[in-house]
Amino acid sequence: MSKDRFQGHDYYWMDELLTDEQKLIRDTVRAWVKKEVTPIIESYAQRAEFPKHLIKGLAEIGAFGPYIPTEYGGQGLDQITYGLIMQEIERGDSGIRSTASVQSSLVMYPIYKFGSEEQRRKYLPKLASGDMMGCFGLTEPDSGSDPGSMITNIRDMGDHYLLNGAKMWISNAPFADIAVVWAKNDAGKIRGIIVERGMEGFTTPETHDKWSLRASATGELVFDNVKVPKENLLPNIEGLKGPLSCLNSARYGIAWGAIGAAMDCYDSALRYSLERKQFGRPIGGFQLQQKKLAEMITEITKAQLLTWRLGVLRNEDRATPAQISMAKRNNVNMALEIAREARQIHGGMGITGEYPIMRHMMNLESVVTYEGTHDIHLLITGMDITGENAFK
Repeated sequence: MSKDRFQGHDYYWMDELLTDEQKLIRDTVRAWVKKEVTPIIESYAQRAEFPKHLIKGLAEIGAFGPYIPTEYGGQGLDQITYGLIMQEIERGDSGIRSTASVQSSLVMYPIYKFGSEEQRRKYLPKLASGDMMGCFGLTEPDSGSDPGSMITNIRDMGDHYLLNGAKMWISNAPFADIAVVWAKNDAGKIRGIIVERGMEGFTTPETHDKWSLRASATGELVFDNVKVPKENLLPNIEGLKGPLSCLNSARYGIAWGAIGAAMDCYDSALRYSLERKQFGRPIGGFQLQQKKLAEMITEITKAQLLTWRLGVLRNEDRATPAQISMAKRNNVNMALEIAREARQIHGGMGITGEYPIMRHMMNLESVVTYEGTHDIHLLITGMDITGENAFK
């Protein structure tokens, strides 16, 4: 494995907008990625295996619930810091960032926001430390972009709930200790409930043969008459607002994470263009290659400005779901385009594991679809600016 020489790219001196603490945490995570992720990620991706030993390290750098209050085991950090952590982890690999995003925004966030005090005390400290891992059950075989059509359901049996149904494309499912599952109750209202591994009738078959997110563990959640204690119901939320608010937090993290993947592709392409010689000179000296590189850093810079401003709005509790959708859609599409252009600059070498380009490109093909597809986010923006609902 060649040395990880990534240094970061800040064409508009964005660091001047960050606090010393934000920069320190970002640099700490960057150093961890260089030491723990980069040297091993290609081999794990080739084997389609999740590097589970990284979980403790992710916890130690504060990647699990960084914005959760310290009294529950979190770091109590602001939203920009959370974004920077996701950026640096995805610079290493989208699948590793997915593990952290799910744990933070889709498991810890709903328990903190909608759970009882007993649930917060029971689960959050263990989730923050990595002693317990979680997953998020919303998507179903016939319910993706339209989560309101889910058929997974809970029936009130008096002293417990009876859970039936199935969820799919669930990150962390194969090894998760708990699942935050969204299901319809007897009245047809969507409720969140915490399902624990070991409950009879609850299984998590792993999804194999993926071309994308190969270093991430993906699976299904299958519920066959699972008895869930009533105290596991999230008491403070009802309806789609619950899962969608979780997705807003996760999508925000993705908007930052995609910048990390884009920067890694750009960094590799820039360095390769200065080292690779053809016709007696570095290929970076040719106009077409400079065009590619100039457009890459321009789009990265625009995305950095977009997410920084969104982070300010999140810190002020003013960011709208539509603003988050715009950033997620723009930045993931930007990263995909940069990965494709970077692959061309690398020529044939770009398809090999010696460089990170194809791994990022394949990973981003999942990121552009999950947690709201590219087209769905486009329609969210369209509805926001016109007031017309194109979903119905």
